[in-house]
Amino acid sequence: MSSNSKVKAATFSTGLALVIPASIGLLWSGYPTVMCPFPLLTVLPAFLLSRLGMPYAAVAVPSLVFFLWHPGLFRGEGEVPRRSSVLLIAAIALSVADFAGGWKYGLQYQGAEHTRAVCLVNVAWAAFLVFAFARVWKVGSSFRMSLILHWLLFAWLGWYAFPYLGELP
Repeated sequence: MSSNSKVKAATFSTGLALVIPASIGLLWSGYPTVMCPFPLLTVLPAFLLSRLGMPYAAVAVPSLVFFLWHPGLFRGEGEVPRRSSVLLIAAIALSVADFAGGWKYGLQYQGAEHTRAVCLVNVAWAAFLVFAFARVWKVGSSFRMSLILHWLLFAWLGWYAFPYLGELP
C-alpha cells in the first residue's frame, strides 16, 4: 500500500468514525440526555430525513461535513486551515448565544441538572479545542495532528454542540 493510499485510508476511516459520536449524540436514548443531547448538526437533518423515512441517516452528516471541510487531508496536508479556527470561534460564539436563548426552555423541559451538565460539557469541549488549536498554531501541525484536531472539532459538533433544549415535536 502506497503512502498516498495510507493517507487516504486514514482520512476516510477517521472521518467515517464520526458516525460513532454522532450516533451517541442522536440515537443513544431516543430523548435528550447528558450522553445523548440531540446536537443540531444531526437532529435537524434527522427531522428533515424523517419525512423520507430515514432519520437515522443523519448520523452520517458529521462525516460528510468533515470530508467536505478539509479535503486536503486526503492528500496528506498537515496545515490546519484558518477557516477551521474561524469555525471553532464562530461555533463557540453561537453556542453561547444558543444557551442564552434556550436556557429557559432547557430548564423547563429537560430540567436544571440536564441543562447545567450539557452546558458544562460544552464548555469543556470548547476549552479543550481552543487549547488544542492554540497549540497547533504555536508549534505547528502535521498531517496526523490536523486529522485528529479536525476529528475532535467535528466530533464536538456532531455529538454535543448546540444541544436540543426545549419541547420535542
